Amino acid sequence: MNNINQPSHEGAPAQSFLLRAVLLLSGDMSLCQEWMKRQAAVIQLLDWILRGVTQVMFVNNPLSGLLITAGLFLQNPWWALNGLLGTFVSTVSAILLRQNREAISAGLYGYNGTLVGILMAVFSANGSWYWWLLLPNVFMSMLCPVVSSALSSVANRWDLPVFTLPFNILVCIHIAATGANHPYFPEVNIQPNNHPHLLNESVDILSISQLFLSVPVGVGQVYGCDSPWTGGLILLALLLSSPTICFHAMVGSAAGMLSGLALAAPHKDIYSGLWGYNSALSCIAVGGVFYVLTWQTHLLALTCALFCAYMTSAISKLMSVLALPACTWPFCLSTLIFLLISSETPAICRLPLSVVSYPEENRRYQRQLKASEKAQQSQLSSSQEEAPLKEKECQIPSWSGSRTAVNLYE
Repeated sequence: MNNINQPSHEGAPAQSFLLRAVLLLSGDMSLCQEWMKRQAAVIQLLDWILRGVTQVMFVNNPLSGLLITAGLFLQNPWWALNGLLGTFVSTVSAILLRQNREAISAGLYGYNGTLVGILMAVFSANGSWYWWLLLPNVFMSMLCPVVSSALSSVANRWDLPVFTLPFNILVCIHIAATGANHPYFPEVNIQPNNHPHLLNESVDILSISQLFLSVPVGVGQVYGCDSPWTGGLILLALLLSSPTICFHAMVGSAAGMLSGLALAAPHKDIYSGLWGYNSALSCIAVGGVFYVLTWQTHLLALTCALFCAYMTSAISKLMSVLALPACTWPFCLSTLIFLLISSETPAICRLPLSVVSYPEENRRYQRQLKASEKAQQSQLSSSQEEAPLKEKECQIPSWSGSRTAVNLYE
């Protein structure tokens, strides 16, 4: 009996140690963030850059940032270099502009620079290792905190985030200013997206394996990457920080893929993940990041992902007429619409921006808030019940005292 029970007692400390290690490395790694405040400025800046890389996916975890950076280098080292440079320049510019230090340390002033750097390299017609591209990359990344601060002053009136709107604005400005025939910074030639619905692209010739791969590829396309290995590393990084975010990223990408099939989109666009990345971002944002996670918000997130896919089809056609990419305009517009809805359902609760964190932490915050509200209500009710008793207690000594006084004078 003692020999049988002994391994369980020895295994308990190992399990608790493993659980503590997982909790230490998951979520937003708040303990690491507190430890970083006591380190040198260079080490802090590295932590902020890695958090900025992950904030593209609403994640605030430097270890996840390492995994995503590895995936970017696996896809294309030149793209990864431009993305890290954009994150660095955008973060340093925010420091020089004296933006909120907590927001900078959380990577909120770096993620737009990440996308600006990567997508400027993706849309460049000169291919990889065209070093002159670093000049407009630095300039546009430097403007990211400027545009973010300007948009925040407007969006804060409705307590809304700016999402990737600075990235969309700056990249579209750069592409519109240069174009396909620019002598120094030519862009890829974006043709009007008026694909005919070909009859030969029927359900019979669909590649089921490529459809399954389009889910992680759609997640990778958030960073402009079409490699399933890169998408798999990004999903692993999301799983490390928040399983809920990882789940909604896959659900949103799958919803975008199915919407592309329903709208008879070209199969190559579906396989390459172009129908999944906007829907993945929308599903993550609504499914537990800015709303408290409930089954109602699950359905709301899925609805937003499907709506975002339709928005992707419409905006990509409109933008292609101007020879501009759709970028993440569909995600921004559709998600802002869903964040502005009003509902009397208690289960659909949008959090204030000041307390937004990863979904699991958001649920803990809501439980603590409800517990404190119940405690306050119970204290209020108990104080109301005690008030008549206190009045009686005050009246009894007063009445008995007067009665005693009367007896004495008698």
